Amino acid sequence: MESGFFCGQLLIAMPGIGDRRFHRALILICAHDDQHAMGLALNNPVEGLTVQDLLEKLDLKATITLPPDLVLVGGPVEQERGFVLHTTDYCGEFSLKVGGGVALSATREVLEAIASHNGQPSKSLLALGYAGWGAGQLEEEIKQNVWLTCDADEELIFDHDYERKWTRALAKLGVDPERLSSATGRA
Repeated sequence: MESGFFCGQLLIAMPGIGDRRFHRALILICAHDDQHAMGLALNNPVEGLTVQDLLEKLDLKATITLPPDLVLVGGPVEQERGFVLHTTDYCGEFSLKVGGGVALSATREVLEAIASHNGQPSKSLLALGYAGWGAGQLEEEIKQNVWLTCDADEELIFDHDYERKWTRALAKLGVDPERLSSATGRA
């Protein structure tokens, strides 16, 4: 976070966040500057919707057997829009490097790569929607202790144990979730 922005960092929702859409959310910040911030929730799967199901709905036929990975709800904004977080061993023309060997793509090209052996990223996840903040909003929420931040790592980002991701992110900071207060604010 050398620039004062949180791109590539994980946001961990505090218990008193006050917005049920972000209860126990773990969000990777994919873009952040002085005008806005954008991130994807990493631990909110769409029950029963696999990546293969979504690719079939988009008339993309997989030429390989895909694992039964679930599609995630990336956030409450534009939930009809898809995003793929992936390792940087795949980078398309319009991929945005997030940091730490992770990139973000939102093109049909990345979906075609996932569905085949041609340039497929070694790790990926697909999310519908995103979380967004206006100028200064995220920084203010962090000051108010709505979010904790920690360094992202591939293991946590791409892990399929969605139930435990929030707790594991807290553990990276040495925080026991049982000791967190649901009240927010500053001392």
